[in-house]
Amino acid sequence: METLLSSHSLSPIVNSKPSSARTLIPPSPQPRSPSLFPSRPITCSLKKQNSQSLKPSLELPTSWFTHARQGLAALAVSLALNFSPILHSGNALASEFDVLNEGPPKESFVVDDASVLSRVTKSDLKRLLSDLESRKNFHINFITVRKLTSKADAFEYADLVLERWYPSIEDGNNKGIVVLVTSQKEGAVTGGPAFIQAVGENILDATVSENLPVLATEEKYNEAVYSSAKRLVAAIDGLPDPGGPKFKDNKRESNFKTKEETEEKRGQFSLVVGGLLVIAFVVPMAQYYAYVSRK
Repeated sequence: METLLSSHSLSPIVNSKPSSARTLIPPSPQPRSPSLFPSRPITCSLKKQNSQSLKPSLELPTSWFTHARQGLAALAVSLALNFSPILHSGNALASEFDVLNEGPPKESFVVDDASVLSRVTKSDLKRLLSDLESRKNFHINFITVRKLTSKADAFEYADLVLERWYPSIEDGNNKGIVVLVTSQKEGAVTGGPAFIQAVGENILDATVSENLPVLATEEKYNEAVYSSAKRLVAAIDGLPDPGGPKFKDNKRESNFKTKEETEEKRGQFSLVVGGLLVIAFVVPMAQYYAYVSRK
């Protein structure tokens, strides 16, 4: 009994102070009591475990939905690129504001923003206007635009281009600007004092009222621009005016008859109707009279 109830055997239980042997013994690998751990970390760990356990089951539908949505978006972009109108490069992308900001053309005399002029017309204009500049020191620029949104008409826009491209009187004295608006079927001609005096008011008015609007109405834009250039160059050179196109009289002959023709046709119709009525009544009566007289 002394051996079982010795102080050495009861000291770990009775003594509240930790013994030296206890501190040297490593912790037991057995699981600790749940009361030693706070409840909140356990809850967080459970939530993480639940989310991780549910992730594989939800990963497949989410991945499928994402791929389907991306596929539909790619299909929509492909259809938009295939069926959208093709954008032209170069000056075709320019607007009336870009024409103002870019300044006068350096290698040519044409800014074809409306993309209505052919290469042949541009080449002919360059040859004609470069020859004029070398001989008379007059420079003329031709501008085509589809539609004007900044200014009310072509005249205001032409004046704005002249002021923006050649801000001083010395720069724009011998310069001319010709504007053709394809949607409105109208044009304008403006320039510096020397250019206006060399061309003359009559030729300027005739070009604006004949060459540009008449041919533009018929959608002959190349002829409208080139004929205007030849007319302006001839006026500066002092040559006879080649003239311009005239509005065609598209009046059609009326299908309605005149009063005299109507009266004549009415008399003939009356005679025909009267003859038919006589035949319709007289012939049956004559046949009936002949049949009765035989009896």
